[in-house]
Amino acid sequence: MTSLNITPEQYLDADQVLMNVKSVILEKLAPKVQNIDEGYYPLDVMQALAQTGALGAHLKMYGSRYDLALKAMHEVGKTCGSTAFLMWCHMVCGLYMQESNNPALIARLKDHAEGKSFGGTALSNPMKAFAGIEKMVFKAKKLGDGFEVSGTLPWVSHIQTGQYCGAIATVESDDPQQAPYEIMFLLDLDERVKLSQCPEFSGMEGTSTWRINLDGYVVSPEQLIAVPAKPFIQSVKHAFVLLQAGMASGLIAGSIDSILEVRQPLGHVNQFLEDSAEQLQAELDDLLARVMELAKQPLTAPADAFLDVLDARAEGATLALRATQSALLHQGARGYLKAAAPQRRIREAHFVAIVTPAIKHLRWEMQRLLKEELPA
Repeated sequence: MTSLNITPEQYLDADQVLMNVKSVILEKLAPKVQNIDEGYYPLDVMQALAQTGALGAHLKMYGSRYDLALKAMHEVGKTCGSTAFLMWCHMVCGLYMQESNNPALIARLKDHAEGKSFGGTALSNPMKAFAGIEKMVFKAKKLGDGFEVSGTLPWVSHIQTGQYCGAIATVESDDPQQAPYEIMFLLDLDERVKLSQCPEFSGMEGTSTWRINLDGYVVSPEQLIAVPAKPFIQSVKHAFVLLQAGMASGLIAGSIDSILEVRQPLGHVNQFLEDSAEQLQAELDDLLARVMELAKQPLTAPADAFLDVLDARAEGATLALRATQSALLHQGARGYLKAAAPQRRIREAHFVAIVTPAIKHLRWEMQRLLKEELPA
């Protein structure tokens, strides 16, 4: 495998990237899947994937290849859903840095893309807050040319001390004439930040998911991504949601492989099960065609295209649930073993269905958009 060795503004060779990604999967990821499921945080695998170009393929400096980023995540997701999710976390963090127009953050972007530093995203709560589902957890006050942030936020993945993540806080003012607004910033997880363990999940334990506690954390101008945050979120939300499609498609493809593995010994009885490999493959092919079309220019897509993005993301989640269950039913007891891929994929598919935006959140947003489009 060759490592990433290109200069900014140079396009990646898609075939070479995917070939190198498959080598990383075979040599580094596949032997560790069980350990990852049990809690191993695979930064070594992530660094190897970064060196293929996969984690920066969607960035402007490497050609804005969202299609390539999704294909790489798809390949990884066939073997390990947790690592595919880490790829998404890392990719969207890079997207925040790129679109910030903050020279200090853009200067950090190349190291991020190449896996010399790592960062995730703490936007689950803010995305639900903007949709009216939850209240914003982090609160901020203006402090000179920066801000002071406090609050406790659980369930933030792909983080540990020394790393960073994108975060959002509501700015509160003592002036009743000043309307509240939100800031987005890169939260550097240094000695000022307390990380504490979250309750144990039934899966995805290798994603390094923590609770973040901030008490008067000072955000400098060099860390600011957007002020105010809402227009920025509007500008990146297509890409934010669409990139998750690679997690779902990988799980579906891996499940189809598991069904085909037992066709010879069990096909005579498996013919009576729903969701055959052929049926799932046809639906996956249709989904991938939609996703690749939407991936052409997600940052400049028209506003009404977001409904299609939400629909594709929801379809991926529901198809992943069906495909993973079908794979376990096709494999029977062998797929129910503790180390078997089918039972692990079921748990990973449940995560795809509940991670922000969850299926219910997606349908909430789709209903809202449809109401806006209908005449009064």
